[in-house]
Amino acid sequence: MKLDTLSWKYIRIFFVVVIYWVVSILTVFVNKTLLSIDHLDVDAPIFIAWFQCLVSAIICFILSNLSKTFPQVVQFPEGNPFNAVTVRNVLPLSMLYIAMISTNNYCLKFVDVTFYYVGRSLTTVFNVILSYLILGQTTSMSCLICCFAVVCGFFLGVDQENLSGSFSLVGTLFGVISSFSLAYYSIQIKKVLPLVNNQIWLLSYFNNVYATILFIPLLAFEAKELSNYSKLTEYKFLVLMIIGGVCGLSIGYVTVLQVQVTSPLTHNISGTAKSCFQTILASFWYNQWKSSVWWFSNVIVLGGSAAYTIVKNREMEKKYRPTAYSRC
Repeated sequence: MKLDTLSWKYIRIFFVVVIYWVVSILTVFVNKTLLSIDHLDVDAPIFIAWFQCLVSAIICFILSNLSKTFPQVVQFPEGNPFNAVTVRNVLPLSMLYIAMISTNNYCLKFVDVTFYYVGRSLTTVFNVILSYLILGQTTSMSCLICCFAVVCGFFLGVDQENLSGSFSLVGTLFGVISSFSLAYYSIQIKKVLPLVNNQIWLLSYFNNVYATILFIPLLAFEAKELSNYSKLTEYKFLVLMIIGGVCGLSIGYVTVLQVQVTSPLTHNISGTAKSCFQTILASFWYNQWKSSVWWFSNVIVLGGSAAYTIVKNREMEKKYRPTAYSRC
């Protein structure tokens, strides 16, 4: 009986990890297809981000109403995005959310999927810097060495991209800004989440509703491109846009699910391994063959990120272990 329970636990973990990998990789590839002029001939990253936020907001709205009608079947935290207090608490975070997804789309538009992870690899470094500047949290020398390795891998990757002729300065700059936005968003979300009863789904709902509204004035920058785009109502384009929206919302859920069935450490290692597989898959999918030094830069970034996660986890265990023993 215990063996069956343990086997079922491992089977569940396996399928959750697989689902996380599939959804995460599919999100990147779908967005790259939408943002690639070679495929759909549309240059509108802001419109794509807005549409995906709209799809996510609609799905959350439907789930919210279904949970009220069928509470035993559908469970969704109760909350009103247009409550004055909620707007005041969450709106600043939503502005940061817009900056994060917009710069991410622009990064993915200009860089190849093979370079995408390295281009956005400075999130950990910015997280350390912002944690010190905003929260006053210091970082150990071991973690700083890991961050240094990530920075070295990033610049080596940039150098190799430049040598191969596929380097995009604009895309890389957007990747750096996206990394900064993500790190800042991760810190700010810790302050905002308690204001929505620590309900991640509810915060996602509010963020997507506010982003859908706040994106509208920005669509003016792409009005000419959209007015001249003949495939706006085509089946293929709409399906990809909807899939992108569903994936964008799902990635938040499967991320939390993977953390729940494993651990934060396992989740981060899984994410690092996923990024490695995603890079290899992209090189085959887009037929982009890279030099051994280019691959070495990826290994440095992935290794540095994984090492940082492991070191940080061990430090957290040491920090809380004496407390646990003292209670015993």
